[in-house]
Amino acid sequence: MAKLINLKTFCDPRGNLTVIERVLPFEIKRIFYIYGVDSSVRGRHRHRKTVQAAICLLGRCTIYNHTGKSEEIFLLDSPDKCLLLEPGDWHKMYDFSPDAILMVLASEYFDPADYIHEEYPR
Repeated sequence: MAKLINLKTFCDPRGNLTVIERVLPFEIKRIFYIYGVDSSVRGRHRHRKTVQAAICLLGRCTIYNHTGKSEEIFLLDSPDKCLLLEPGDWHKMYDFSPDAILMVLASEYFDPADYIHEEYPR
């Protein structure tokens, strides 16, 4: 089941510093980011093994998640919000602001066999 966590952020007059340390339930093996998105919907899949952590570094985007039993919508609109997506969480990302940069940290290296594209029945 997807879970939103707040990342530790230090703020002072010089700016903000957000830390990702000892909060992820996995070792990071892959990092990718999505940006320059038009009105397209991204994702539309779940994984067999991969756990992901999604952080919108700039702008905002919406992530719909379906566990097979429940559905939830998450708004990522701050770089201190991190959405953990578990294997089996069918998700799609959409409604990207023009300036959005969505960074995803993954527990596994890319493997096409890890992807399940079929959505759960509603």
